[in-house]
Amino acid sequence: MQFENLESFNHVLSAAICLEASFDDDDRKCRSLSFSSSLRSLRWSHGVDWRSTGSLRVQAWNSVPVMERFHRRIATTSSEHPFKGVVTSLPKPGGGMFGKFYSLPALNDPRIDRLPYSIRILLESAIRNCDNFQVTKDDVEKIVDWENTSLKQVEIPFKPARVLLQDFTGVPAVVDLASMRDAMKNLGNDPKKINPLVPVDLVVDHSVQVDVARSENAVQENMELEFQRNKERFAFLKWGSSAFHNMLVVPPGSGIVHQVNLEYLGRVVFNTDGTLYPDSVVGTDSHTTMIDGLGVAGWGVGGIEAEAAMLGQPMSMVLPGVVGFKLSGKLCDGVTATDLVLTVTQMLRKHGVVGKFVEFYGEGVGELSLADRATIANMSPEYGATMGFFPVDHVTLQYLKLTCRSDETVSMIEAYLRANKMFVDYNEPQQERAYSSYLQLDLAEVEPCISGPKRPHDRVPLKEMKADWHACLDNNVGFKGFAVPKEEQNKVAKFTFHGLAAELRHGSVVIAAITSCTNTSNPSVMLGAGLVAKKAYELGLEVKPWIKTSLAPGSGVVTKYLLQSGLQKYLNQQGFNIVGYGCTTCIGNSGELDESVTSAISENDIIAAAVLSGNRNFEGRVHPLTRANYLASPPLVVAYALAGTVDIDFEKEPIGTGKSGNGVYLKDIWPSNEEIAQVVQSNVLPDMFKSTYEAITKGNPMWNQLSVPASTLYSWDPNSTYIHEPPYFKNMTVEPPGPHGVKDAYCLLNFGDSITTDHISPAGSIHKDSPAAKYLLERGVDRNDFNSYGSRRGNDEVMARGTFANIRIVNKLLKGEVGPKTIHVPTGEKLYVYDAAMRYKAAGQDTIVLAGAEYGSGSSRDWAAKGPMLLGVKAVIAKSFERIHRSNLVGMGIIPLCFKPGEDADTLGLTGHERYSIDLPNKISEIRPGQDVTVTTDSGKSFTCTVRFDTEVELAYFDHGGILPFVIRNLNKE
Repeated sequence: MQFENLESFNHVLSAAICLEASFDDDDRKCRSLSFSSSLRSLRWSHGVDWRSTGSLRVQAWNSVPVMERFHRRIATTSSEHPFKGVVTSLPKPGGGMFGKFYSLPALNDPRIDRLPYSIRILLESAIRNCDNFQVTKDDVEKIVDWENTSLKQVEIPFKPARVLLQDFTGVPAVVDLASMRDAMKNLGNDPKKINPLVPVDLVVDHSVQVDVARSENAVQENMELEFQRNKERFAFLKWGSSAFHNMLVVPPGSGIVHQVNLEYLGRVVFNTDGTLYPDSVVGTDSHTTMIDGLGVAGWGVGGIEAEAAMLGQPMSMVLPGVVGFKLSGKLCDGVTATDLVLTVTQMLRKHGVVGKFVEFYGEGVGELSLADRATIANMSPEYGATMGFFPVDHVTLQYLKLTCRSDETVSMIEAYLRANKMFVDYNEPQQERAYSSYLQLDLAEVEPCISGPKRPHDRVPLKEMKADWHACLDNNVGFKGFAVPKEEQNKVAKFTFHGLAAELRHGSVVIAAITSCTNTSNPSVMLGAGLVAKKAYELGLEVKPWIKTSLAPGSGVVTKYLLQSGLQKYLNQQGFNIVGYGCTTCIGNSGELDESVTSAISENDIIAAAVLSGNRNFEGRVHPLTRANYLASPPLVVAYALAGTVDIDFEKEPIGTGKSGNGVYLKDIWPSNEEIAQVVQSNVLPDMFKSTYEAITKGNPMWNQLSVPASTLYSWDPNSTYIHEPPYFKNMTVEPPGPHGVKDAYCLLNFGDSITTDHISPAGSIHKDSPAAKYLLERGVDRNDFNSYGSRRGNDEVMARGTFANIRIVNKLLKGEVGPKTIHVPTGEKLYVYDAAMRYKAAGQDTIVLAGAEYGSGSSRDWAAKGPMLLGVKAVIAKSFERIHRSNLVGMGIIPLCFKPGEDADTLGLTGHERYSIDLPNKISEIRPGQDVTVTTDSGKSFTCTVRFDTEVELAYFDHGGILPFVIRNLNKE
């Protein structure tokens, strides 16, 4: 049966919207997209899978007007699912049925047997959601023929099963949803149309700071400060959890979002009302990829992109190549999962995997614990891949049982994945799969290492660390250099720390933090750190009191097994008291250093070091005063804290002098793999996971006491410095503005290579002299209450002022000077970037940004695109872009352009003092993905660039001025 007309379709769709989210997922107490039984029967009669993870309401088609395509599709929608014939029942071993599923083997296509497991997940989604409306048979064929089509950059739609947010990225997402409701109302339509149509989980984990450390009461005191600073934000999120359907908010103090996802939220296989399908997730944190270690396809997207997915928009993606990474052998004694992941990161960075999937296979995978796999998957953004995927096997099933998934659920997961050829059994002969390219690593070749001092893929073997450090002191300023004159390299800064004589040298450790989702999910390295602390204490070694030490576990489970093992007390004695449950030092929430330490560093220009078990160490991120930042395993974090410096050869030099008067070496305090394994087996227990996550659903007293109104629309407080109504939709018209070129634009900033989103997006502390600080002071905010940029992501006024405000940013217009300023070209004045941008905007002048390679690498920060848009940036011309950031620029209406191979601003003789015009057609139908355009300057130079609208969908976004206006206009037309 077909729909008679658009009105009848909208009638059915409205009924669906009213019935969505009608019951809870009891197994996870998390809202799920499911409809009542009456709607279920309606689903198949109209050839539409109403339980699919996307909505039929929001579409992005090619350049033909959207509603025209809508009418055409409705007229031809089939009454039966195109792949109805492959629906297969999955029996239970003891009788009965788990449910039904779309069977890949039933397609009887030999090409499927050669597909990587990660591509099979995309294929299953396309088949299940195929209605020749949102997903066509042609899309399915593209994926089946992946070996050929992946070489051609073809576009496919993908519908993730759910969306994952954390509070730094989640607050602006909820702010945008709230303002979209206002926009919908202003267009004379129902604001309730703006509502998540897939399950959305938001974990509040990025707001805790290490204000209090080395204290038994640190957790409570830091949480109290967290609520004092963020009460308004938290109340806003709590409002959102009740105002919007399908939104679960996990309160502060519960853990790091990715570990909560791994231990609790991840389903692996959904059983939604009798239909089985693989779990998949997109998240606004780039390390969403950690879930790939569990066999769940997940990756980071921009906040803007995630918001559209929340509203039912199918994800448009280029069908990726897949790098097959074969692991063999076994890790040697004394080698940790962190050593492995830093090795893998370096290998994959060198190989080049941007925009690709990486799939791990081989007998060596079977030797890795689930936590080890999750550690490797977590670092996907650091090696540049969309995801690093580990297919489900027996190790995965054991982990699911450990984390208290029910026996029946685990049985269902195994049965489904085996039946649909998505399960790996290393006890059976392995069928050869096709990959785009291949890498191989013998685990036995991995050696202890750390990474730094400024990038996660700059791996340094531990035995070479001392020599590498001295080379960094000598080298010119750069990723591996500080340019310290020889005569100053042995400088000693003496000071007094709370009455104690103290001193700092270049390389002295001032922050040692066991932190981040990467490592704190892994019991072997966490308990290994405890054993190092214990052995050191017993031999008489102690961490110097002026080193800021901290331990921020990924979940409460970590605390339980550290206490159970008796090792937490030894970590406490070395200063590694638990400071909170969330993402701390790795994102710059390291808190202040003691004033005496701060003065010693600043007054003597000391290259101070931080050692952390995180995944990011970009300059200026961890703390403004730690110019050298090294990533290391938790046991090595403890070791470096004990040594007090990174200027040490652990093989030849003692860490310190023990109580016996003899030197104590690293080998004296390092536990064997067997010793660690015994402690893990004895102390990591299923009941710990069960009790931890039962507590999560109950919240905590401070969260539960927050009072919020029950209202559809949010009441914006004009005096708020945390939550502010953004200007994106003001004066929005029903019709799209259409594409735009750029005319006589000035260059706001001129960058070299590897400008990260940490350089672009507001992050870390708010500098006292910055435009953001001036804004807050003018509104009566005391300096002590500035909080971080991350905590103020819901206020566009603060965030626009913090864009390009990184104190370590290098802008060629400043001719070598480092800092958050630029040259206002018409006057030659040196101004803060924000002030220069506002002067251009006031004069009605557009701006562009020039950049080198890998522009926008790092975390998937929506403000790295929102901020430049608010500053008036119309285009970015770069040698290459990081995948997510380029997509985010398009989502905010900014044109991404790439120089031709072999060309850049320097080879073309561009100084940034020119005015730039970009000749784009004024009709969207005349623009094609990847076409060439001409850029001309007022100096007479002209060059050709490639427009990086990579899909027709992105062109549609650009036509509307961004992805969110596109969504609003199309919802408004229904």
